[in-house]
Amino acid sequence: MAQVSELPCDGDGVCMVCKQKPAEGEILTCKTCVTPWHVACLATRPQTLADTAHWDCPDCSDLSGAMPAVSGGGLVEKIRAIESDASLTDREKAKRRQELLSGATEAEKETEMNAGGVLGILGDRFNCSICMQLLDRPVSTPCGHNFCLKCFQKWTGQQRMKTCAICRKMIPAKMAREPRINSTIVMAIRTAKTSEPSYSGGPPKIYHFIHNQDRPDKAFTTERAKKTGKANACSGKIFVTIPSDFLGPITAEYDPTRNLGVMVGETWADRMECRQWGAHFPHVGGIGGQSDHGAQSVALSGGYEDDEDHGEWFLYTGSGGRDLSGNKRTNKKQSFDQRFKSYNEALRVSCREGYPVRVVRSAKEKRSSYAPQEGVRYDGVYRVEKCWRKAGQQGFVVCRYLFVRCDNDPAPWTTDNQGDQPRPLPSIPELMQATDITERTKSPAWNFDEEKSLWTWMRPQPSSRKASCDGDNGKTKKIRKNRSGTGSVKERLLKEFSCIICRKVMDLPLTTPCAHNFCKACLEGAFAGQSHMKERKSGGRTLRTQKNVMKCPSCTQDISEFLQNPQVNRELMNVIETLQNQMKDESSKAKETEDGQSVNSSEKADSESSEMEEQEDAVSMNETPDSVAEIKENFDAKAELSKEDNTDKPLNDSGALHDSKRRKLSNDGAKAGESGGAEDNAIVKLGRLADSESTEVDVQEND
Repeated sequence: MAQVSELPCDGDGVCMVCKQKPAEGEILTCKTCVTPWHVACLATRPQTLADTAHWDCPDCSDLSGAMPAVSGGGLVEKIRAIESDASLTDREKAKRRQELLSGATEAEKETEMNAGGVLGILGDRFNCSICMQLLDRPVSTPCGHNFCLKCFQKWTGQQRMKTCAICRKMIPAKMAREPRINSTIVMAIRTAKTSEPSYSGGPPKIYHFIHNQDRPDKAFTTERAKKTGKANACSGKIFVTIPSDFLGPITAEYDPTRNLGVMVGETWADRMECRQWGAHFPHVGGIGGQSDHGAQSVALSGGYEDDEDHGEWFLYTGSGGRDLSGNKRTNKKQSFDQRFKSYNEALRVSCREGYPVRVVRSAKEKRSSYAPQEGVRYDGVYRVEKCWRKAGQQGFVVCRYLFVRCDNDPAPWTTDNQGDQPRPLPSIPELMQATDITERTKSPAWNFDEEKSLWTWMRPQPSSRKASCDGDNGKTKKIRKNRSGTGSVKERLLKEFSCIICRKVMDLPLTTPCAHNFCKACLEGAFAGQSHMKERKSGGRTLRTQKNVMKCPSCTQDISEFLQNPQVNRELMNVIETLQNQMKDESSKAKETEDGQSVNSSEKADSESSEMEEQEDAVSMNETPDSVAEIKENFDAKAELSKEDNTDKPLNDSGALHDSKRRKLSNDGAKAGESGGAEDNAIVKLGRLADSESTEVDVQEND
């Protein structure tokens, strides 16, 4: 087993220890696993040149040096502890062993997966099975497994029979050749990353999209148009105030309608709408620029087969070399050599000066994994680093340009939250046979400012030589607000996992080879009643059956083979179920908390009411003695009067006198009771006192 300090070179040829790309003479290849290793970073090296032919790497030999001490116990003890943990599955054990060997600390793992549990959920289930890391530019196979784009391309490139790296099921040849990035998973990972408390990249810059129905003043056709569509259409109003030779990104100051500018990831239905927002003014040509000023923008639409698209950088073919006389603008056959003039010279001027060039990608580019699924998309600014001429695939010389991305906003296909950083130029093998190579010899006008940590103009921005488009500030239209910041993170994630057909959270999600996601019931219901094979008859004879074409509900790609045995994307389904269960638990806990608060408030109200009653009773008891004392004085005075009267009356009238006195005392007690229910006790005492007094009067009369 290799030491933690001894690691091979990765797929790009970069040493995983020193993070540098060694030269060919400094690379040593293992004879067993054919893995490249950096000689300078090896602890044990071959003694002679002959030993290199039979050299085994530290992973394939037992000649490794002493294991370095690991804090908190040895490496072997930690691996044994992982293996003996019965609560872990085989996949979790493999993941922990990988983290242990890669040297990941607990603090790094907590920081990486700490986003209120959301990023941890995605990190546990959206891991590439090849590199064991969080998915980067995810690609979903028809069998329901997800991989990083680079890992998938490397895996399929090593195989003759294209099969899945997990289940070994066959992968369609077209998907293996042109894999599509699953934008749903990209947006989910980006949303989870922006919710991290430790994220300090400023406000989240999420992929923006404005629907066509929210846009005013579309391109239009007149009554003289002989063909339908936009072949003879006139351009609508230009919404930005930049001139047609404006260089660089279009910021908010040039957007009087929305005050946002042209944002990375903004998509339009066609090139005419793209023109209205200034991202790329030519509605047919692929290059916008002037030979003595520079190029403003280019469009990647699959016009030349020599183009190579790698996302952050691409190789672009110049214009010209085709016979477009008459109405042959769709001619794809090369008939003569390209030269550095007109638009090609404009790109070379931008290369020499280091000007930023706006780049738009069209859905017509079918060979690229980074092209949008529909319409035209703005992907930020790039810089032309080199340009040259070489023989193309059709035998004629073409102009070639190396574009490298240098934008402050993240690309639409990446899960990163921040923009580009300065990166080394890629290796271009075709430069060995190239001629007329042009490279920049001075500092670029658009460069990365280390102090501000952003791309900006290091020299004054070239002034325009054309009139700017007059933006109509008076006429504005209400644009739908971006609601990505509303709701909890889990709710926003579930909205990302919505079916294209029913617009609800996916149930048993299916990912088609064209990277679209649907509910299983919705996708099967869209093709209900259609057979996969079509029977044909002619003249009473049965002909050979023909495959029935079933186009994807979101694009025009045929998915009939996929529908024969669709496989649920289990990783995506597990993420959706986990988010839904956590939201249910949170809602139940919140409900219990509200119920507890309501019970406490009712108990508090009851206690307050009882305290108020006790206070009222105390007040009434304090007032009662005064009332009783007054009644007693009145009673004593009447008793004395009755004694004086009884001395003059006969004894037989004593009973009547006694009854009259009792009725009088009762009336006095009733009057005392009218003061309130709080004096009931005083009345009872008064009644007893009256009985005792009447008894004394009777005794005196008898005497």
